[in-house]
Amino acid sequence: MKQNNKLELHERLITKLFNTKNELIFFDIGACEGLSSVRYLSIFPKSKIYAFEPVPDNFKKIKKVIEKYQLNNLIPFELGLSSKKGEATFYVSSGKPPNKDTPDDNSTEFGNKSSSLFKPGKTKEVHPWLKFKKSITIKTETLDHFCEDNNITNIDFIHMDVQGAELLVLEGANNMISKINTIWLEVEKIALYEDQALKTDIETYLIKNNFECILNKVNHIAGDQFWVQKTFLKSLDKTTNSYLLRQKTKTQIKSYFSSVYGNFTSKFKNIFKSSY
Repeated sequence: MKQNNKLELHERLITKLFNTKNELIFFDIGACEGLSSVRYLSIFPKSKIYAFEPVPDNFKKIKKVIEKYQLNNLIPFELGLSSKKGEATFYVSSGKPPNKDTPDDNSTEFGNKSSSLFKPGKTKEVHPWLKFKKSITIKTETLDHFCEDNNITNIDFIHMDVQGAELLVLEGANNMISKINTIWLEVEKIALYEDQALKTDIETYLIKNNFECILNKVNHIAGDQFWVQKTFLKSLDKTTNSYLLRQKTKTQIKSYFSSVYGNFTSKFKNIFKSSY
């Protein structure tokens, strides 16, 4: 597997929390083309990853990736995780930004990463090149039911990229939530999708369920957060906890100044536009 050897901050973090030689359980929820799963398996080769992707074209690409790299421990499901089992309307994204031909992340497309269970809202203002030309009906499942059906009793790490449906996924994990050690997910401060849960909603749920936010990379619009179950946190040694505290402080400071700068820039642009 050809990979960029430089680890992202959250990847460095999980290598501190888990032994890379252990047989871990990862969930890649909203896996798109499966590239995040491939990445994690290059770091944790003995792990088992359950990947969930409801868009048929993306799901086919995951299967091709599995075949290409012979990844027997990457198990894909053409499902959308949500708060209930059944069917749902799914809004499929597409498009390409101007003056760009190849995505930086080695994926095959630009616009296939923003599909959602929610109708697009301000995401079309933030990314004007994004298109939502069609909707499809997908199968949905809850994390609780899936784990029960597949005899999964704990999850070491969840990578969640579900474009505004984060709270729905978490609400479908009420029984399993205490058995999840770590979660990496994107949150939004503004409604990029209609009726989506926002940053404060996600934080309220996770804090209520005994999680602590260790990395906060959210600017004035959106960003990623890394959450750790406090029970798991207490099991870590002092050196690891000291490392986590340093990273938590650094990202909180960066997030604050990034948000202040972003808000100032947005207000300045609005004032400039209104004067003409």
